[in-house]
This record gives sequence, structure tokens and C-alpha cells, in this order.
Amino acid sequence: MKNVSISACQFRVERINSFNDFKEQVNKLMKDVPKDTDYVIFPELFTIGLLTTFPDSEKFDVTEMTRLDDFTQDYKDFFCKLATDRSQVIIAGSHLERRGNDYFNIAYIFQPDGTYVEHKKTHIFPAEADWWTKEGSELQVYEIGPAKIGIAICYEAEIPEVSHILSEKGAEIIFCPSYTFTEHGFWRVRHCAQSRAIENQVYFVHCPTVGEPGSPINKGYGRASILSPCDTAWPPNGVVAEAETNKNMVITGVVDIEELYKNRENGAATTFKDRKRRKKMYSKYAPYNFY
Repeated sequence: MKNVSISACQFRVERINSFNDFKEQVNKLMKDVPKDTDYVIFPELFTIGLLTTFPDSEKFDVTEMTRLDDFTQDYKDFFCKLATDRSQVIIAGSHLERRGNDYFNIAYIFQPDGTYVEHKKTHIFPAEADWWTKEGSELQVYEIGPAKIGIAICYEAEIPEVSHILSEKGAEIIFCPSYTFTEHGFWRVRHCAQSRAIENQVYFVHCPTVGEPGSPINKGYGRASILSPCDTAWPPNGVVAEAETNKNMVITGVVDIEELYKNRENGAATTFKDRKRRKKMYSKYAPYNFY
């Protein structure tokens, strides 16, 4: 048995006056995160409420999302210190950041030693093109904390190849910071998250931004969850823990990493290996005959 504890912080965006207000929002949620949690995750672009600190923010158009970059260094400094102070691995959602002349939606994993690694979203949602976001080109698995982990930011969960590659590279848990504007969008990501957990036999953690802060920020709809494959080792519906819809709250669940490997060998459905077993047959058909 190799138990790993995960806390997902479903973050409700509010109108705020300063970066200190944002820090207070984060610290309020962190009070509900157990001290022995191995991984803490926040949602995609949950820093977006910082736009309301600008006095003319209600007049912003969608392209001015890029002004979030003004807070990049404060964001990094804050989460570096938080991960160090709490001796926890914190996947601090994602943040819109400028690199050269381009902007990227970047998820950061902050470590207790004060260092961090990053993942640039590789498949941007069509609406993200409105604020000039570019796509990353790397998929990595990190041995940080007690498990091998990968990141799939929101829409990346809807692209099966992303999680397939991460699981083939060894990911045991895939963390998914998310921000969906509608209930329809939420269910797209949630249903895909459950599919990715089943077809790759991994744990999948879906953590959405929620709230209705008003113009210029889109409302967020969601319900955080910690998901497993659907087999006898786990709850029948594959839901290890689940939040209430659109509420500012933390959920915590414990998952057994060794159970994944047992399930890949002896589970009712051994999808991780079976989906590769007929590669020769797949190669007769598009798109696999082009790879």
C-alpha cells in the first residue's frame, strides 16, 4: 500500500482591491487543507480576480486579460513561500504570463524546497485565442512528492492524447486545473476527466475556478473531484471525493498508488495495456496510419 493524500481547493473568484486580498483568499482555503496532505491543487487562471484591482477594470475588453502578467512575480513569490512554510507540494493552478512577445497559460508546481517547475498549456481553448495565448509544446512527468505526476490544464483533458502520453511516461496522478464558463463546459471536462482515469488507469484530479465576479471576468462553473478508475478497489462511480457545486471549499481524498499497478494487471478492465495491444490493427486506419 502506498497512500497519497490530495487536497483540491475549489476557488471562488471575488472582486478584490489588492494582491494582499488575493493572498487572504488563498490562505483562507489553506486553513482547510490538512497539514499532512501530500499534494495541494488550485484551479486554472484563479488569479483572474486580480484584474479587478485595476480602477478601470470594468471597461476592460477581453484582450486586457494579459494585464494579469503584472502580478506574475508576486504570485511566484507568494506560492514559493507558502510551499516552503507548509512543506507541501502545491500545484498553484495556472496564471497568464508573458514570455518575450507571447503569453502562455502556465501551471506551476511549487516544492517545499522553494523551487518550482512549470507546464505551458499545449492545447488552448478556442476562446483563449482572444487574449493572444500561445501554446506550449512539452509534456512532462515529474517525480515530485510521493507519486509521479503530470499536468493537463482544462481543455487538455478533452484531448485524449495528452493524458495518454503522460500515462505512458509514467504519470500516476494527473492534475487538472480548470476554468469553465458554463455548466456545459464543466461537464465536458468532467466527463473527459473520468474517461482519462479509466482508459489510462490513473488518478485524475479536476479542480475548477468558480464564481460570478462580473465584468470583465467570465463566471466559473464547476465541482472539484478526485477520480479513480471504476473497479472494485474504488467507489463504483470512480469518485473518491467531490465538492459542492460552485462553493468556495476544499476537498481531500486518499488514493493508493500501488492499487493502480495491481489494477493494470488484474483489474476487470485492463485498458492501460489493452489499448496498445492492437497497434498493428490501428495502423491500417487514419489517423494511426500517418504516425
